[in-house]
Amino acid sequence: MTRPDDHLAALFANDLPPARDPVFQASVLEAMARRRFQREMVFIAAASLVAAAVLAILWPALQPALHALAQGLAPAGLAIGAAALVVVLASWRPGADLRLR
Repeated sequence: MTRPDDHLAALFANDLPPARDPVFQASVLEAMARRRFQREMVFIAAASLVAAAVLAILWPALQPALHALAQGLAPAGLAIGAAALVVVLASWRPGADLRLR
């Protein structure tokens, strides 16, 4: 003899949602990631605008100092750039880019 609860459980078994719905979970996670990405982009845009405004305000005072510093460091910068170019060219293997063995 079956109990009434067993009969009701069998009746409602077809209407129960699956224990785990991968499509629903993926859509929820996608929406969460999209909102987080949008928040981060808004923060980065706001920080960039603030930094640009601060730089625009301070530029008249910074420009002469940067100009003097750049003239003093130009030879060293050229030497470091040339050394980096030599290292990159010395370690470059043409076949590695094409996945040749």
